[in-house]
Formats: sequence, structure tokens, C-alpha cells
Amino acid sequence: MSRKWEEKLKQIEERASYYQAKPLCSVYRPRLSKLEEPPSIWKLFHRQRQAFNFAKTCKQDVHVFALEYKTGDGQRIYLVTTYFQLWFYYKSRKNLLHCYEVIPENAVCKLYFDLEFNKPANPGADGKKMVTLLIEHVCRELQDLYGINCSAVDVFNLDSSTEEKFSRHLIFQLRDAAFKDNIHVGNFVRTVLQPAIDSIASEDDGSLPETMSRGFSHLPEVLIEQGSSFNKMSPEAGLRESGTLNSRKQDSLGSAKQSDPDLSFLVVKNNMGEKHLFVDLGVYTRNRNFRLYKSSKLGKHVALEIAEDNKFFPKQSKAISEEYQYFLSSLVCNVRFSDTLRILTCEATQDNRKRPEHFNNTSISVETLEGFQSSPYPEVDRFVLSLVTKNDIKGGIRRWSYFSSEELLVYDIFKYRWCENIGRAHKSNNIMILVDLKNEVWYQKCHDPVCKAENFKSACFPLPDEVRLLFLFKEEEEFTTDEIWNNETQSCLKSSPSKLSTAASSDTDWDNDMDDANFLEATEDAELAEAAESTLQSYSSGVDEIPDEIVMEIFQE
Repeated sequence: MSRKWEEKLKQIEERASYYQAKPLCSVYRPRLSKLEEPPSIWKLFHRQRQAFNFAKTCKQDVHVFALEYKTGDGQRIYLVTTYFQLWFYYKSRKNLLHCYEVIPENAVCKLYFDLEFNKPANPGADGKKMVTLLIEHVCRELQDLYGINCSAVDVFNLDSSTEEKFSRHLIFQLRDAAFKDNIHVGNFVRTVLQPAIDSIASEDDGSLPETMSRGFSHLPEVLIEQGSSFNKMSPEAGLRESGTLNSRKQDSLGSAKQSDPDLSFLVVKNNMGEKHLFVDLGVYTRNRNFRLYKSSKLGKHVALEIAEDNKFFPKQSKAISEEYQYFLSSLVCNVRFSDTLRILTCEATQDNRKRPEHFNNTSISVETLEGFQSSPYPEVDRFVLSLVTKNDIKGGIRRWSYFSSEELLVYDIFKYRWCENIGRAHKSNNIMILVDLKNEVWYQKCHDPVCKAENFKSACFPLPDEVRLLFLFKEEEEFTTDEIWNNETQSCLKSSPSKLSTAASSDTDWDNDMDDANFLEATEDAELAEAAESTLQSYSSGVDEIPDEIVMEIFQE
């Protein structure tokens, strides 16, 4: 017995020395098979809010996408992942066929349009010409209202037309400019299309159209931020920014009385013979789902592809493939912060019966904030106010902008000009406070030309606990439920890990913190394991990705 014990002890010592020389990782983190693939985040949620709550806790540059998975009901689940990770599985077009970008509420975004009309109901309509005329009209308006020069070469033109329906998506790639959010985009679109809207309304009620030429009431209040610097202009000043006024703007200013531009080409009929706009005005709502480039609607087989009359081409890059660049260009919220970026805003006109929902008065003193509206993170607002209120100086927040791609809040400050770069307050130029929610730090930049030329950025300072997102979410019961739900979902998706890894040549990191206990628990679920095994058998030959059908079947089981 002692001899056997000695042999056993020797084996244990040898194994211990082996593991000391080659220790195991403390946490097992599955890796993708190819070197080009990054460590992945890929999580599915039943509800959109759950997905956004999880995304806010991730340090990686993640975004929320919607996946259609049930014909007829149009049900969607929500995926949180990075642009690169999604493209890796999405580019082959074998799987993930029905995907949508979720445009976050309050997020800086590009100008975009959804265009469509029924072909049989509009036999004389020339869709391509209508798109060309619309682009020309919008470009003129951008020049007149904001002084922005653009043309068809700055518009990514996507087509998903069929024999029954003409359908296009337009995504404007404005140089160094973007809108504060898609609510402001919607206000801008309604403003520049007002003559066509009034034309349809006048036919419905038999009254004469009230166009934008009747005074200033229909003109937007034009607000422009230069690298988050803020200029508030009257409609007249905004229209004069380009140095010239077209006939319609002159008319609105009370000078030469001339007619509005002819936008009759935008009026089309539906299959009931009723008139409506060629432009869908319903796509400018908060957390809007907007179909991705190369995706089709569930039950349809026509994907959004580059239109044959598209004139936009992304810049050539050796590091990024052309197709990936097209994909990134098609994303409405793929806007990065820079000092030169102009944030464009367009307030709701007086014609609107109700102001946009997110323009509610903040609970903080309005006198201090000069009309500032609360950001999506009022706790962060209060913290920033505390930074610019010191001694006898009472600063305030003039404007804020939220960049979803970087989880970055940019605050334009007034009445507080202290700059860390020069160690004193600027005489005339204001500063910015930038809050990086992803890394939970804040830092200062400013609008002074010298500081800009030096690309000055102050040291980063940690956010206090009461402002950190994890702290804010910790006490929310809903978020706790979300975490439990997500673990259960991941267990379902991992219910037969050996089979799943056979079907997919790489171990996709469905749960970044998955360990052996999770695998064991999932494997013990016999019902789910059987469902996963039976489904995977039909995909076991020559498949190197995880098909949607597998994910959805297991998900539904």
C-alpha cells in the first residue's frame, strides 16, 4: 500500500511541477481561430433596453443591432457586438441575413433618408431622377442653412427595389459635420420638404398651402457647434452664413416675393390612390431600427445593395477592405468626435404641435444653464456643473453632444474658461469638458486656436463612483434581471459546446466570462442539448460560422 501511495504521490508532484512550468489561464476565454479576429463580445437580448444597458457597461466599442427571426410576427432580438466582429460574420452573407442598426436616442448621427413608392400606382415616376433631384435639393438646403458644401459624391446610395416597389436608402457622408441626433435630422428633413408636405395637406383639406415663404415661423432655429463650440443664430443669420440667399430664402426674409422650389416630384400615390411623400418621415424616431447594408427584410430576398447610380466611393485604404469601408459608411451612427466636427441642430418648427420628447426641461436651474437641456446622463451633468462652479465663478453647460461610437459626452462650457494648458483662464475662448463613459474618465479641451493647433488635451481624471455607469446600474433591479436572463440565454446557446465548436471552426466568445461550471450546467440541460445536437447535425458539413437558424432554434427552445 505504501509503495502505491509513493507512486501516486510522485505522479502528483510531477503533474504539479508541470503545471508550475506551464500554468493554466486563470479564466478561460475562448479565442477566434484566425489572427485577424479580435476577442469577441456577442450577446443576445430579448429587449432593446436590456441590450443598451449591457452595452453601456462594456469597455469595448460595442453597438446594438436588431435581428429579425420570426416570419409574420416580425419579432426581433437584439445583438451587442463591435462593428468589426459583426462584419466578420456578416460579410459572407451566409448568415445574419436580416439585420438592423439601432440608432440610439440622443446620439450624434449622419443625415439619412428612406425613400420608396409603389411602382404600379405611379407608372410615370422615374425613381432614379427623383433621387437625383432630392439630393440636389437637400444639398442646396445644407448650403443655405449651414454653409455646408456637398453633392451626390457625398451620398451613399443604396437600393433594394423590386418589380412592385422602388426603394432606396441615402446616407450623407458630410465632411466634418453631423447632426446632434436623429430627431434633429427629422426636423431638418421636414423643414426642407415643407412645401411638398403643405401641398399634400392643402389637397386633403381644400385650403391653400401655407409654405415656408410666409414669414419665419416655418424656419428652423439654426444651431451650429464647431467641434462642440456653439453658435446660436437667427434664421436670417443662418441663411446668410453661406454669403448668398436663394430666391425662396429672400422671400422668407420679406424681400423679393418668389415661389417655393418645385417639389412636386416628391408627391407619389400609394396602392389606394392616396397621395403621400416619396420620403418616409417615420424613420426619425428614438432608438430607430434602420436596415443594414446587404440585409433584407424577413421573408424577402432583396437586400440593400449599392445602387447602380451611386456616386459615393470611400477612401482607399490598405488596412481596410473596400467592402468593410462601404459597410462602415452605411452606418448612420458611425460618427467620431473631432475638434473640427460641426454638430448641426434643427429645432422643431412652430408647425409642430409638440416639441420632440427628449427636449424636456432639466431639473437643474435653468437660469444657470441658459436653456441647456439635460443629457441622457443627468448625474454626469451635475458632476460637470460642479467642475465649473468654483469660488466666485459660476459656469454652466451651454450644449452637450453624445457620440455613441466612443460613448463620449462632450460639454460646451460657458462663463468658465480655465485651461490646464496655459494654467489660467482664457480671455475670450471657452472650454469643453469631455466625459469618456467607456473608460470612466473626464478631461478638458478648449476652443482657443493655439490650444487647438497644439492638439491640447488635459490629463484624464477618474469619474467619482456616483457617476460611474456600473455604480448607477448596480441598484437597478431591471439590470440585475437582465444579467440573469443573459446568462440563461448564453447557457442555451452553449448547451452543446462540443457540437457547437464542431459546427463553427472557431470558439466564438458568446459569454466573455464563461467557465467550466457554465459549460457543465448547460450540458446537464438534456432537453436543450438534444435540440442543439439535432439542429447542428444538418449544418455539420463545411460550415465555418454559426448560422442564424442554429442560434434562433436553440434560442426559441
